[in-house]
Amino acid sequence: MMKKLVLICAPFTSRSGYGDHARSIFYALHQSEKYEIKLLDVRWGDTPRNFLQKDNSTHKLVLDAILDSQQLNTQPDIYIDIRIPNEFETYGKYNIGITAGIETNAISTKWVEGCNKMDLVIVPSNHSREGIVNVVYDKMQNLPDGKQQKVGELRVDKTVEVIFEGTDETIFKSLKVNEINKSILNKINTIVEEDFAFLFVGQWVKGGYGEDRKDIGKLIKVFIETFANLKKQPALILKTSGATFSIIDREEILRKIKEVQRKFPQDWSLPNIYLLHGDLTDKEMNDLYNHPKIKCMVSFTHGEGFGRPLLEASMVGLPIIASAWSGHIDFLNPNYALLLKGSLEQVPASAVWEDIIIPESKWFVIDEHSAYSALKFAFENKIEIKEKAKRLMRDNRKKYTLNNMTELLNEVVDKHVKHLDGPTQLNLPKLKKVGENEPPKIKLPKLKKIT
Repeated sequence: MMKKLVLICAPFTSRSGYGDHARSIFYALHQSEKYEIKLLDVRWGDTPRNFLQKDNSTHKLVLDAILDSQQLNTQPDIYIDIRIPNEFETYGKYNIGITAGIETNAISTKWVEGCNKMDLVIVPSNHSREGIVNVVYDKMQNLPDGKQQKVGELRVDKTVEVIFEGTDETIFKSLKVNEINKSILNKINTIVEEDFAFLFVGQWVKGGYGEDRKDIGKLIKVFIETFANLKKQPALILKTSGATFSIIDREEILRKIKEVQRKFPQDWSLPNIYLLHGDLTDKEMNDLYNHPKIKCMVSFTHGEGFGRPLLEASMVGLPIIASAWSGHIDFLNPNYALLLKGSLEQVPASAVWEDIIIPESKWFVIDEHSAYSALKFAFENKIEIKEKAKRLMRDNRKKYTLNNMTELLNEVVDKHVKHLDGPTQLNLPKLKKVGENEPPKIKLPKLKKIT
């Protein structure tokens, strides 16, 4: 039987969450050996596009599948668009949109329309699915007298399936101290004085205090208030950056940290905060999660479509403190992780993003007293939180693996495309291989910056 032709549009070469997700989807479909897969690589905001390395055999599978100057003369049986819904296109006999979904509680009308263009929509969490399928807009018609009347409703009427973002359990795993990369082991040991460090992993995007999506400024403030002036203090390591890993970006991150620190009296003894700025491979991230001084992962995030770093940390057995809302709740069992109370509040004006984060939407704001208690409890009860983290690790390593995601993805795709016949002839726009500074020549909407 002839293999079905699959064309996937995604930011494959980018150093981004969407890039990670897209590469996982490619590997999963490639592993099934059912499809002939071609890739269209597109930009993802300002994130660097140099993730894939030619000397890496796994990366080479992706690079070899990216379309170059050859003409695609056959309509894809399946077209998969891994972006945000207002950018979805339809080139195949059957069209699948894959998106991380939303960090808030509602999607825009443009997202509804984008989802309805596709035959199937796939999201990584129940939070994302609910935020897409539960939103309903009134369709209004203008009347001659200037008034409006409702003539219908706009909602997503296509099937929305949940397929989690699987983590490679052969990379993200518990290590003994002598198995950790010596460079990372020694660097942390040399720089970090404390024996107990909280770790945050995530991008620091736009917005003032309390307004950036990961709420890093508030994390710093609450951490300082919890442990200031104590005789024995933990550290906070921030693995963060803006859109790039440049020196300018690093200095801007340091400025933001100092801005929060300056809110406190000069005679206070503040706990140390360390910035880890720059790119790490997956294996290096696993070394970081396993470092003996890093005792707990923490995130005050306002919302996640999924929350890949939190899952990675759980696969290693690192205790976790996180907001009690959005995508990561799928895999953070409240019996084994410290989930922070809070409330849904309207997003600030600075976070509004046309067609992406709408003014009417809400996101999660942690309760600071809940956060103080959780940080203090983790610091004082490291053995107890570690035991619970090990239970979470065992559970998640059974379910949220890359292999299990591969199996589920292929089941879902097979179920929805089994009706397709063989390929038919159709001339599509000529596609060229995408270089570092060369955009794809296919006519696609301009990408917006996504974090």
